[in-house]
Amino acid sequence: MSRSASGSPFKAEEKAELARRLRDYLRDELGAEAGMLETEAFLDFIAAEIGNAFYNRGLFDAQAAIAARLEEATDAVYVLEKPTRA
Repeated sequence: MSRSASGSPFKAEEKAELARRLRDYLRDELGAEAGMLETEAFLDFIAAEIGNAFYNRGLFDAQAAIAARLEEATDAVYVLEKPTRA
């Protein structure tokens, strides 16, 4: 995963939007007030501590989707086979 100059895996505008959403969730669902600086730090913590687990799960899901498509393509090739004399 590439990192921005600040060390975050997100572009500045992405990080700001994610932090706003996280701040709103903390306030609305947990009754916890946090400023943008604290929320961005929490977001960085989440990305550093558990981000790789989500990333790896995404890779696993992508691999499964590709394998399914490859199986479909393989089946399509077998349909094209012509009989030979044995």
